[in-house]
Amino acid sequence: MPEAASAAATRATIGDSEFDRDTAVTPRAPGVYDLDLSAGWTIINAVNGGYLLAVLGRALGDALPHPDPFTVSAHYLTASRPGPAVVRTETVRTGRTLSTGQASLLQYDDEGNEVERIRVLASYGDLDTLPDDVRTSAEPPAIPSMDQCFGPEDGPAPVEGSSAIADRLMLKLDPATLGWALGQPSGRGEMRAWFGLADGRDADPLSLLLAVDALPPTAFELGLKGWVPTVELTVHVRCRPAPGPLRVSITTRNLAGGFLEEDAEVWDSADRLVAQSRQLARVRLG
Repeated sequence: MPEAASAAATRATIGDSEFDRDTAVTPRAPGVYDLDLSAGWTIINAVNGGYLLAVLGRALGDALPHPDPFTVSAHYLTASRPGPAVVRTETVRTGRTLSTGQASLLQYDDEGNEVERIRVLASYGDLDTLPDDVRTSAEPPAIPSMDQCFGPEDGPAPVEGSSAIADRLMLKLDPATLGWALGQPSGRGEMRAWFGLADGRDADPLSLLLAVDALPPTAFELGLKGWVPTVELTVHVRCRPAPGPLRVSITTRNLAGGFLEEDAEVWDSADRLVAQSRQLARVRLG
């Protein structure tokens, strides 16, 4: 069998991939779900915020009558860690085209006390029922072809265990936003990349919740280092993505008082804007 055909035969599919297994939730009672946060989606010891949003998104998709996230707003209250967790959901309102719910992800501290990690308010609908009419001034980001971009495998070997999530992603970063990796940050606060899952699974609305928070922080291109924890993240899913790699563009225009915003756009292989987000994140200065 030719190499390309062999690779295609082993591609993961939606519903049968590592991402699907690691975001799976098990119903315990109506609206209550047990799960295990995987260490495979961490950076150092921090569980990635986009992965956590996808976990909550999956629970809400089960609890609400509509299948797809349209808008999801999350407040990150305390740092999550790999291991057991529970999601508690509540249906706020159900309508003909949209249903709204809230969810909290909780874990237990060393004394066995329940600690809320994230609280989400979201509206769900059915992306397949949306009209095709599009009127936009937005344009896909200008990113060089994938073979002219660079991924983690092109740099020095990372410290073992420092970025487990990198092994689960296909990331190819635009060289114009890689100055930080060479000790020469541009100061523009931009990050652009081709994005996919490493096992070849195509994107769907849930994985878009991961995509908006999977690139290196724009703070790196502002000359800052270290962890940039998310305070609040809102994602708008605009349509179901076409098969193929995504293009993700993230920009920061204002850093003040130790906080910055990041605006993300996600484009699919059909040149459609499939998701947008804005988050507020904290940075360490000095």
